[in-house]
Amino acid sequence: MTGSVLFYVQHLLGIGHLRRALRIVDALARGGIRVTLVSGGEALSTHACPSAERVVQLPPIRARDAGFKHLVDVAGRPIDDTLRATRRAALLAAFEVARPDAVLIEGFPFGRRAFRFELDPLIDAVRSRRPRPLVLCSLRDIVVAPEDPKRRREIVDRVRADFDFVLVHGDPAFIALEASFSLAPEIADRLIYTGYVGDADEPDGAEGTPGTDEVLVSAGGGAVGGALLSTALETRRRGCLADLSWRLLAGPNLPETEFHALASRLSEGVIIERYRQEFPQMLRRCRVSVSQAGYNSILDILAAHVAAVVVPFASERETEQSLRAEALAARGVLELVRESELSPERLAGAIDRAIARGPGAIAIDTGGARRTATLIAGMIRSPANAGTRAVGNLCCSRLAI
Repeated sequence: MTGSVLFYVQHLLGIGHLRRALRIVDALARGGIRVTLVSGGEALSTHACPSAERVVQLPPIRARDAGFKHLVDVAGRPIDDTLRATRRAALLAAFEVARPDAVLIEGFPFGRRAFRFELDPLIDAVRSRRPRPLVLCSLRDIVVAPEDPKRRREIVDRVRADFDFVLVHGDPAFIALEASFSLAPEIADRLIYTGYVGDADEPDGAEGTPGTDEVLVSAGGGAVGGALLSTALETRRRGCLADLSWRLLAGPNLPETEFHALASRLSEGVIIERYRQEFPQMLRRCRVSVSQAGYNSILDILAAHVAAVVVPFASERETEQSLRAEALAARGVLELVRESELSPERLAGAIDRAIARGPGAIAIDTGGARRTATLIAGMIRSPANAGTRAVGNLCCSRLAI
């Protein structure tokens, strides 16, 4: 073993943050690094993270709705000081038990500001430990930056004060962090691009298995996918590719009432399911993919090299999916339908155009999981010159996918 990492991740609505974190945990474990995964979102299943040495489930907190303004507990009640104190104590206890060489915090301080009640004490505990563990931020390619300039300045100051490095899980040749966070140049010495955190290649599977020649409609985690799924059903009912089977993957977080309402409207040739473990392989076999534009969904689509339509989630200030989708649409990789313009007619037209044009391709680095693990292992071995060694030894390898 080459060291240990405590990895804190808090997912609020979907499962994208958690899915990316689990891929990184797997890569760390394969590299001989012991991982304590601390999860603060809805409880993980027993077998969700077999690679972690230890999984610590904090009392779950989630967003009440897509506005992300109101945080609630597992019963839907607003969080209170008792819950905060319980989580804070559990997180600090996990740190004491793990005695990590590095603490990896997903999203913060670019997001998750509402969780300072436990992250500030964690960082204080790191500061007081000798030798001091590294403090690293695990960050997706695009952030939703606060509108207030003072808040953006606070992020820069916090990075400079408390974080050794920010590991950006993206490719600057495609989208640099400054596209969504204008002050990124001020922390350029702390930024390391790892590449996108994608799945390892797996066999396509046999012909005739689920997904073959289907219209595959997916809603990621499903928490905000109801409108897309409902519109897809109506699009099929009006005759779009009605000679093909349509398969709707609703996601584990689509509310039960919405799932059953959709299931009651199915016509012949349409299937609805919650989740498919082999979804990436199904994408490779389908006729066309219809989805949102989350981090993991886009990586799966690009890896599958499939004709695709995306409808990015864009509620209130959510710009992340739209920025990613617009960049890909501008390069001719996929068809884009804006959430505000979604209708059966627009979706049908986009599906027709996507099939007529076929899959697009883009050179993008997808080795982020392995590279993140290698970077962290190098930092643990030699904290004093970790940054220069990491950047010098790990150049991105872009794949045309």
